[in-house]
Amino acid sequence: MAEQARPEFALQRIYLSDVSFEAPNSPEVFMVNEKPAVDVKLDTSHRQVNDSLYQVTVKITATVTFGEKTAFLAEVQQSGAFRIVNIEGKELAHTLNAFCPNILFPYAREAVDALVVKGGFPPLMIAPVNFEAIYAQRLQKAAEVAEQAGAADESKPA
Repeated sequence: MAEQARPEFALQRIYLSDVSFEAPNSPEVFMVNEKPAVDVKLDTSHRQVNDSLYQVTVKITATVTFGEKTAFLAEVQQSGAFRIVNIEGKELAHTLNAFCPNILFPYAREAVDALVVKGGFPPLMIAPVNFEAIYAQRLQKAAEVAEQAGAADESKPA
C-alpha cells in the first residue's frame, strides 16, 4: 500500500502589498471637538502563485469622518506567502479563508494603527476578528442559497 503524501504548511513571508493614507481635511480636522464616525471594512483574498505557493491578503479600510468631512482614510493590504502542499478541497479552502487570515490580521491591524498615529491622529485599535466564524457564516450562507436554488428548480415544471 502506497504511503499517502503528508500535508505541508509553511509561512514563507509576511509583507505589505499595498498601503494608503489620506487626511484630506488636515489640519482643520484636528480642531474638531465632536465624536467621529468610524467605519472599518475588512476583506480577504487569495491566489495561487505556483503549484505550492499561495498569496493570501487581508485588506483593512478604515474611514473616520466628522459629519461630512473625512478626517482620514487608511487602507492596508497585508499579504503572506504560504507554502501549501497536499492540502486540498475543503481543507485547502479553510486554510486559505480562515487559518491564513488569522495569521495575517494582527500585522494588518498594527499597520493601520501605525499609519493613523503617524498621520497625527489618536490610535485606532481595531477589534480582533474571528476568521473561522466569518468563513463558517459564508459556508452557511452558500448552503442556504444552494438549497433555495434547488427548491426553486424543483418547483419548475419539467
